[in-house]
Amino acid sequence: MSYRSLLRVAGAGFFPLGFLARLPYATSALSTLVLLQSTTHGYAFAGLAGAAQSIAIAVGGPLVGIMADRHGHRTVGAVAAVANFASWAALMAVSHGSRTSVLAAAILVGLTQPQVGPLVRVHWSRLVRAHDDPGLLSAALSYEAAADEVSFVAGPALVGAVAALGPLAPAALTMTLIAVSSLPFALRHADRPTGQHTPDRNRGAQRLPRRPLAVVFLAMVAMGTVFGAVQTTVTVYADTIDEPGAAGLMYAGFGIGSALAGAACAWLPRRFSLRARYVVFAAALFAGMLVLAGGTRLVSVPAAVALAGFTVAPYMISLYALTERLAPAERAAVAMTVLCAGGPLGTAAGQAVSGGLAQSHGADGALLVALTAAGGALLLAVSAVLADRNRNVWIIDRTPAPPALPETADAV
Repeated sequence: MSYRSLLRVAGAGFFPLGFLARLPYATSALSTLVLLQSTTHGYAFAGLAGAAQSIAIAVGGPLVGIMADRHGHRTVGAVAAVANFASWAALMAVSHGSRTSVLAAAILVGLTQPQVGPLVRVHWSRLVRAHDDPGLLSAALSYEAAADEVSFVAGPALVGAVAALGPLAPAALTMTLIAVSSLPFALRHADRPTGQHTPDRNRGAQRLPRRPLAVVFLAMVAMGTVFGAVQTTVTVYADTIDEPGAAGLMYAGFGIGSALAGAACAWLPRRFSLRARYVVFAAALFAGMLVLAGGTRLVSVPAAVALAGFTVAPYMISLYALTERLAPAERAAVAMTVLCAGGPLGTAAGQAVSGGLAQSHGADGALLVALTAAGGALLLAVSAVLADRNRNVWIIDRTPAPPALPETADAV
């Protein structure tokens, strides 16, 4: 019933176009790697450019969010799509040029990355509020988590399929997806600017709550670190069994398990509070990494990876829900993009650290990074919720809502 209600609220056309619109993000990293490895004949510089691009995405995301809050999602989404298309064209044009120009173009691709995932979650929040049906938000965030996970399975698969046509083909595919999906989606479904400005006397209410936002940002960094470490783990394992192609299949299993769990979150009971979900799903993520570490020794790596994947999306959904709850409506886009910026930063860190450990300790070294990051996420969740409860601030869970307190913005 929840997903049927989403269809009624958003319209059927929203879903296929919205899914395609997020694919350029999922194809971007691998498309860059394939293109630059071909033109530079080495992975070192291609990896450096890819890392710079990921950092640029993390930096550019909040900037896009700030502009979206000020000028409306439709205008900013369309401009970002056009700018990203042009940046890809520039990267292809200079791919045989100097390394400085290639690196600059790769960074520009990251800075202009359309922030479809964060902005569409803000769009859902506003749709739900407009229809006065808060129960739909859980279904919407569950759908978005599942769609994200499926996109990160489908995106690399598409890149792999078209790469056989030539090294320029993945980049051309990404540009095509931007033109036929990201841009039309922004023009058709993104929020228009309201043209209303909040009076100066209310500016304090529009400030982002710094400490709670820092908590969810760090939590997303931990999640990204898990992603990076698991990617390294399956790659190392595939190399040890002399089947490098198995890495993609195993990571696809990780994403599919996460997508299924995310879709199921729509049916969680409302009495399962947001505070409880945050802690429980952080504990589940840690348990999943324990299963992954133990499963590599006791069962099989593919089975352990698939099982661990079921613990990912519920945790991420709780982070999106927390961010939607703590951010003022006027600053929702920048809050969501700040949250999402933690993902690529954590992934880059996870890949770098786990790669170094895997060099000397194999897959076990990479798994240690995933386990440590998940343990940090659990400690962060427990400490944040305890601080929230002990100080009676009620940022994480406002049901029932107590009287407003002046120090709310510095809560967790």
